[in-house]
Amino acid sequence: MELRDRRALVTGAGRGIGRRIAMELAAGGARLALLARTAAELDSVAAELRAGGVEVCCCVADVASPEQVQDAVGRVLDAWGGVDVLVNNAGLQGPIGPMHTVPVAAWLQTLQVNLAGPYLCARLVIPAMLLQRYGKIINLSGGGAVTPRANFSAYGAAKAGLVRLTETLATELAGTGIDVNAVAPGAVNTRMLTETLEAGDLAGPAAAAEAQRQAASGGTDPALAARLVLFLASPRSDGLSGRLLSAVWDRWGDLDISQVMATDWYTVRRVVPPHHGT
Repeated sequence: MELRDRRALVTGAGRGIGRRIAMELAAGGARLALLARTAAELDSVAAELRAGGVEVCCCVADVASPEQVQDAVGRVLDAWGGVDVLVNNAGLQGPIGPMHTVPVAAWLQTLQVNLAGPYLCARLVIPAMLLQRYGKIINLSGGGAVTPRANFSAYGAAKAGLVRLTETLATELAGTGIDVNAVAPGAVNTRMLTETLEAGDLAGPAAAAEAQRQAASGGTDPALAARLVLFLASPRSDGLSGRLLSAVWDRWGDLDISQVMATDWYTVRRVVPPHHGT
C-alpha cells in the first residue's frame, strides 16, 4: 500500500486507460478524485471502487473549460486540502485527415483538451504541492508525440506539446519535491482505435493497416500503463522528473534514477551529426 492516504486526481477516469489507472492507484492505497465529462461512467467506476472500501469523489467537468476545471478541481482542493498525485489522462484524438482539410474548430479543440487541459489542472494543484514540498504530476502522452504521424496533426502536435510542457514544468519545479513525468501507454484499444478504423482512407494506408492489426491483436494491455503510472506516483520514483517513459518498451522498474537524471535519457532533444559546425 505504497500510496496509503495519498490524494490522487485522475482526469478522463470514466473509461479506458483512465479507469484502469484509477483502479491501480486505489489498489496502492490512494484516495481517488475522478474527473470526466460523463456522470454515468464516473458513477460506475466510483461504485466499483467504493465496493472495495476506497474513498472516492466524482467531478463532472470538461478539461477544455477553464471555468469547469476551476470549479471541479477547486472542490477537490477544498475537500482534501490538496492533491498529492495528478494524472492528466483525459484526451481525444481529434480530426483525422490531411491538415489543410480538417475543420479548424476540431483541430483547435484537440489542443485545448490534450494540452491546455493538463495545464489548467496542474496550475491549480501546484500551489498546495509547493507548500507540502511533495507532489507527482503524470501526463499521458501518445502516438505522434515524438514521431510524425501523417493525418493526425492535431493529436500529434498536442501530445508533442504536452511532452515539452512536462519537461519545462519539471525544470521549473526542480528542487521543490514535485516530480513531473509523461507516459507513453502504447497502442491500447480505446475509442480512438474505433475512430481510426471508421476514418478509412482519411487515416492513410499505413495508419489504417496498423489500426486493423491492432484491432485483431487486442492491442496493448492498459494494465501496463497503469502500473507505470503507479510507479511514477509512488515514492519509488522520487527524484525522477522531466522524463517520457514508454509503458511497453522501457525497463522503468529498475531505473537508476540518479544516472537517468544525469543524462538526457528519456527526453526529447535535437540530435546533430558528429562534428556538426566544425
